[in-house]
Amino acid sequence: MKKLLISIFLFTSLISGVMADDDKMAMTTIDGKKINITGTENGLIFDEYKGKIVFLEFFGHRCPPCLASIDHYKRLQEKYKDKLAIVAVEVQGLTNDQLKAFVKEKGINYPAIAQENSGQLVPYISMRAQWEGSIPFLVILDKKGEVQLVQAGMLPEDALEKAILELAK
Repeated sequence: MKKLLISIFLFTSLISGVMADDDKMAMTTIDGKKINITGTENGLIFDEYKGKIVFLEFFGHRCPPCLASIDHYKRLQEKYKDKLAIVAVEVQGLTNDQLKAFVKEKGINYPAIAQENSGQLVPYISMRAQWEGSIPFLVILDKKGEVQLVQAGMLPEDALEKAILELAK
């Protein structure tokens, strides 16, 4: 819990010091759908997922914990589809076409974005959360788009579900 509070404090402190106005970004999923994002003082607002809890996951196709997390995310996305949006950005260099094949092979049921189509989101998160590229890297945002958790490393499925249930209240 202390680690969580420190992460939120650091993220919020960085946000306050870096931003004068809201930052607008966009990225494109492997299916060509645009996702519009606004960086705010306390988090990120995903225009397409307003009112939903958002799990923003940075992952790699060769990362064992990232691969293990995929089945957790698929189950959670199916179970909580009305409350949850999972957005995954692949950061180990797959092209859009390669990621499309990977998503099909793994049966991923949530939006995936190749880093080449993530716009300014990756450098933005790197700057604001002091993320240095470790994966998996998860940012959990509540229904208002405020950061509730920043986590480097894999979380067990039951911890992810607990977060969803808490934030859905």
